[in-house]
Order: sequence, then structure tokens, then C-alpha cells
Amino acid sequence: MKARTFRIGGVHPEENKLTHEVETKVAALPKQAIFPLSQHIGAPAKPVVAKGDKVKVGTLIAEAGGFVSAPIYSSVSGTVFKVDTAIDATGYRKPAIIINVEGDEWEESIDRSDALELVKNHPELTPEEIVARVKKAGVTGMGGAGFPTFIKLTPPPTAKAECVIINAVECEPYITSDYRLMMEHPDEILVGLELLMKAAKVTTGYIGIETNKPKAIELLTQKCAEVFQNSEYNVEVVPLKQRYPQGGEKQLVDAVIRRQVPAPPAIPVNVGAIVQNVGTAYAVYEAVMKNKPLFERYTTVTGKKLAHPGNFLVRMGTPMRELIEACGGMPEGDSKLLAGGPMMGKALTSVDVPICKGTNSVTILSDDDAHRKEAQPCIRCAKCVSVCPMGLEPYLLATLSEMKQWERAEGEDIVSCIECGSCQFTCPAHRPLLDNIRQGKQTVMGIIRSRNAK
Repeated sequence: MKARTFRIGGVHPEENKLTHEVETKVAALPKQAIFPLSQHIGAPAKPVVAKGDKVKVGTLIAEAGGFVSAPIYSSVSGTVFKVDTAIDATGYRKPAIIINVEGDEWEESIDRSDALELVKNHPELTPEEIVARVKKAGVTGMGGAGFPTFIKLTPPPTAKAECVIINAVECEPYITSDYRLMMEHPDEILVGLELLMKAAKVTTGYIGIETNKPKAIELLTQKCAEVFQNSEYNVEVVPLKQRYPQGGEKQLVDAVIRRQVPAPPAIPVNVGAIVQNVGTAYAVYEAVMKNKPLFERYTTVTGKKLAHPGNFLVRMGTPMRELIEACGGMPEGDSKLLAGGPMMGKALTSVDVPICKGTNSVTILSDDDAHRKEAQPCIRCAKCVSVCPMGLEPYLLATLSEMKQWERAEGEDIVSCIECGSCQFTCPAHRPLLDNIRQGKQTVMGIIRSRNAK
């Protein structure tokens, strides 16, 4: 099959999949676990524990704080040290629950066996029951954005889902956690996909994988043929050309089913697609079939100067410091620590930031790779325009943000920016385009929210 791709913009960062063939290890338990209450888009979770409370692995410690929110479960057993604040990936202190780890005692309701559970053996799993279990387990998007999964599975009446697309693209140049998950748990992922399709009441599914992962394409194509051959479901593995940011929802929808999602507030389901990360499909399997809340995830820890980069199954709340030490420690010299990859990851101010639901990677860039060159005047080359996957004019949006011309920035559709960084990556004048656009976008979105609240 000829590889597909999206039609507008895109760049080709140098690939550094240093951990591609490094098998996943189970990370050691932290001494103390930190659980920020904002691990998802929407309202922060509300604590339901207090200082001195005893918890087990899988104990609810914070309930959803609104409709667009998700509960948080303890990934460790021990005693609640305090309900306070801690530095998260934003660099600010935010509300958090801190637990001192004592042993590893799990809630008895969690099925810890390796036995594969199949949908056909569970007639009680109606679409509504699947959504309810996913919601209860606190499953959110595992690719970074962190949108509560149950909401995607219950689209508004004005939109009708026609297919589920599994995002297995992993187009960031360093990250391999999704790839390792596919290679190590393909059966569970496909059951997760079947659950997602049943919940969404569709019979068509796609798994989009870039061609730099031939083993994953081959394995999942073979598994799909075995699992779905005599089924009501039609599932296709779609090979995709290497191109960043193909993992963006709108770009993936365009690449896989050739439909373009309109500007916000439109979302993929408005053109018939529900997009879920491959890690989310696995989390849905565990939530629905094993009664296991979302409290651990696959995470890559990587960097060219890291002694032993690797992939880990890590309990949420684990400080990044402990994962870095498991990889040989922070390299000597100047380094830049990122939550995520070099294209869309957030620079961190502390190695004690904890792993959260959306942390697919901890990336350490050497000063050579991270150091920014001095910005020069724009040379009007329009490279930023040609690579923008949303068809925007980044040079203009950045200038409007600098000049605080918010009304015009809104008119030029700044809220459609997906913050992929392609413009800044390709700019020969080294201008901080994304930095300015990101600030302007946040301001404009705040203005829009204030206007809508009146």
C-alpha cells in the first residue's frame, strides 16, 4: 500500500530514535509520589484524601472537578504526606497531593493477571457501560493534550462518528514509547480499539503508523487480519509517510480519511472521526477489562548524551529525577530538560517534576542541540507559511502578538495554531515565532472566553 500523508505544510526533523529497540523496563517505585491535580484539559481534580490517610495502588485520591475533568488515582501505596502545591511542567507551583511510599499494596478490585480479555466474552459491555468505565478510571488522551477520553466517545448530537482512528504516528524525532507499546502489547491495543469502536457505535477503524516503524506496521497488520477477519469490524493499518506534525489530530484525519477539519471550534468528530492515541487504546483496555484505573504509563527517557536512554513503564507521580538516574544520571555540561520531545515539549525548571498522564517522554538536549541562535530580521522568505500545517501565516501572527493587536490576531485565526513549532524550526532568521504566537493565542483565547461569558 502506498504511504499517505496530510496535504498542507509539514517538516522533516532529524530522526533520533535512540531507544527504538530498547525493551521497556518497569521503573522502580519512587520514595515519594507527587500527583498534580491538573493532569488533563479542563477543571482540576478535587482531593478526596487528607494528610495522614492510608492509600493503596488504585485508590481514588481526587475526583473530577467538573464535566471536562478526570479523577486521579494513587499509583503507590502509603500515607498521604500532605495536600499542598508542587512544581509541575508549567514551572509554577500548582495544587498537588504528595504521598510517602510504603510497600506496594494494590486494591483487590484490580485484575493483575496477564490473561487477555476479549470483548466477545463480555456481553455486559454495552457502549454506555464502556464509556462509564473509561470515565470512572480517569482515562485521558495519552499523546500529550490530555483530553478526557469519555467526552470524545460521547460526541454532541450535531456530530456523528463514522470511524475511530488510532494515532500510532509518534512523529516527534526522539520518542519511542508508543512504538514499544505496540511491539509489546499489540493484542491489548486491538481489544482497546474494539472497545473504542463499540463505545462510539462505529464499525470502521484505522491505525495510522509512520513508515519508520516497519515492524509495527507488519505486526499490527497481521494481528488485525487474525482478530477482525470474521468480525463486524473493518480495521485497516494505514502506513504514513514520515512527516511532522502528522500526529496532530487534524493532520492525521487528513492523512487517513482525506477529510479536513474546519477551524475551531470544529473537532475531528465533525467530519466523522474520533482520534485516540495508541496509549489511550491500551489504557481503555486496562480500564474496561481489568478494572485498572490510569495510574501508570509508557514513557521514553532519552538524549544523545544520556548514558543509558530507555523506555519505562512508570507509575505516575514519579519524579523525573529518579528516571534520569536510572538512565545514568544527568549528563555533564549544560543540558535542557523537556517534558515531551524537542518539537512540542515543555522546557522544565526542575528535575523533580513528576510523570503525569500525558508525559510520553523525558528528553535531555545537550547545549549544542538546545542553544538558540540569535534572532535576525525577517527576510520575507515565507518558509514559515509553506510549512504551517494549518495554512496560517506565522510571521504575521507572531508580529501581531508582539504588537498586541489582539483583534486582528483573532481575525487571522491565531486560535487554529496547533503549536507544532514547524514555523520556528524552519525559520532561517531564527525568529521566536512559536513563542510569540503561543503567548498571543493564549491572550486571544482568554478574550474569547470573557466575551462568551457575558
